[in-house]
Amino acid sequence: MTVYFDPHIHMISRTTDDYQNMAAEGITGVIEPAFWQGQVRTSLGSFIDYFDSLIGWERFRASQFGIHHFCTMGLNPKEANDKGLADEVLAVLPRYLAKDGVVAVGEIGYDDITPQEELCFATQLELAKEFELPVLVHTPHRDKIGGTKRTLALIREVGVKESMVVVDHLNELTLPLVLETECWRGHSIYPDTKMSEQRMVALLKQYGTDKMIVNSAADWGVSDPLKVPKTGRAMLDAGFSTKDVEKVLFDNPIDFFSQSGRMQKEPLRTPLPIDQRRLWQENSALRGQNPVVQ
Repeated sequence: MTVYFDPHIHMISRTTDDYQNMAAEGITGVIEPAFWQGQVRTSLGSFIDYFDSLIGWERFRASQFGIHHFCTMGLNPKEANDKGLADEVLAVLPRYLAKDGVVAVGEIGYDDITPQEELCFATQLELAKEFELPVLVHTPHRDKIGGTKRTLALIREVGVKESMVVVDHLNELTLPLVLETECWRGHSIYPDTKMSEQRMVALLKQYGTDKMIVNSAADWGVSDPLKVPKTGRAMLDAGFSTKDVEKVLFDNPIDFFSQSGRMQKEPLRTPLPIDQRRLWQENSALRGQNPVVQ
């Protein structure tokens, strides 16, 4: 079976059924970026609880279905415009960036492209330099071209090495901008919006597979946690080789995020051994079912 890695998926909003289905499709590992949750948080404590869940419970829950789980930490631009709260979050962020399972700063970037968002963006780019971590950048849904241009300009201004940055949520209009840099190129495959499997295949045919990264970005909205293997099947149908599929959907994302020094490729080819008798803080992912032990 072809193995896959989804480098951008918000599993805290998904069910255990999703983990089971992902494992059955050959997804052996995921990266869960910190993001907003549909309703903005109003206190520092809610951020701390959320960050703790990414490095704790969610990593445990993934392991219960054989999936390696990593995360990225950052203040999402959607919640950057509350200056007082943003300052508090940025003050505690360094302690999370030091954790072993955290493989990048992110997702950070622009939403409404305000001065306050830019200040938080630049501050977190500086933190990435300090901790020698890669950066996962969210490009805005509105004024995508303008936001992508400003993103690339700020990366250069702060002095982050472009090879340490993946610019995500790209499309046919913004990918050429990133191709002019050394940044990695991220694409989110969604039902009906953003990118489809077929559009992604067309971009791979036109621009090649180097530094190209594909993810599902699945969250609490209308999304699909199986979009990475579905893209793999679309690539095969379009004439790409299994080696091409593995490069784009396994090797590339791991090569990028392994620059953190906190993940290695070979162990990720094999699912984690499953022991559902294990507990996390005296809690189980089961609800009375017989535990699976492999």
